[in-house]
Amino acid sequence: MSMKHGGDTYTYSKLYDKNLIDFSSNINPLGYPKGVEFQWIKEFQKVKVYPDTKYNELRESISDYLKCQKDEVVVGNGSMELIDSILCNYSTVQFFIPSFGEYEERAKIRNKNIVSIALDEAMRVNMDSLSESLKEGSILIMGNPNNPTGLRLSKDKLLKLYQIVKDKKGMLVLDEAFFEFCPEDYDSIELFRPYEFENVFIIRAATKFFGLPGLRLGYGCTNKKLAEKLRMELNPWSVNAFAEIAGRYIFKDEDYILESKNYIERERDFLLESLKELKGIKVYPSQANFILIKLMDRTETQALQYFLERGFLIRTCDGFSGLEGAHIRMAVRTHEENVELIETFKDFLKEEEDVH
Repeated sequence: MSMKHGGDTYTYSKLYDKNLIDFSSNINPLGYPKGVEFQWIKEFQKVKVYPDTKYNELRESISDYLKCQKDEVVVGNGSMELIDSILCNYSTVQFFIPSFGEYEERAKIRNKNIVSIALDEAMRVNMDSLSESLKEGSILIMGNPNNPTGLRLSKDKLLKLYQIVKDKKGMLVLDEAFFEFCPEDYDSIELFRPYEFENVFIIRAATKFFGLPGLRLGYGCTNKKLAEKLRMELNPWSVNAFAEIAGRYIFKDEDYILESKNYIERERDFLLESLKELKGIKVYPSQANFILIKLMDRTETQALQYFLERGFLIRTCDGFSGLEGAHIRMAVRTHEENVELIETFKDFLKEEEDVH
């Protein structure tokens, strides 16, 4: 069974009659900032009125967090609403493969000309051939870090890519849904501030890091002219009262943010080192809260069934264009769950050795 998205515990729990530990969905294992529950209760009466159509207080909170200006901020019903909105303004949509499948899906739905660009064998952007691959006046959507590879561009390469896009009179859309999980070597908001965010749209969300996938709150930063245009084009009231309340609270919880960053870094390193010791798989480096793994002698279906029977849901990657061979993706969860996963993985690979 091909997976279009992770996190489908409902379907697989029905099939296997288990309470599954979900390693397929890349959500912060520490959960959402707990204080937000109090804020929802405190401001519950907000549901009786329409949200501010301009989301002034929400955009102010986001601008403080991103360290940009309020007029440069756009908010939407999840990051995909913002990506969908910006790509509507371009006839040609480009993206790297493998990457998040919704880039291509939204482009198809909008009847856009689609031109994909393959990553190299190490799952990295080939900067030498990029200028030839990019079309004049196109929009390039790039996960930074990318999904499912977990890698992002270095600062120097990102600036080089940006310059190529500008020279082509195009638009660079950085999907940074996993930004907060990354090492703090650079912040793209800070990087593009001197350029006043011309030809670039940086999109983030409350989904992954803040553990609020059901809330649907996306936000982005771009130049003031484009930001105003997108705000006019987006559906009114696409961000509901509960998402607005959360967006005025979660970014101020500095203890939660620091604890989450440290926890993910520690557990990601633990998983990477533990997985690299196992034979029969190729483990790709990651700067996000998930890890891409290539199975050398087993299929994705075999892995999915084996882990499901032991109470784990993993992400098969057959739905990602551009991946050759059998690949699975595993999220970073709590230490106890990560230890259980590694032990199960050892048993899974050992069964293959016993067969041979």
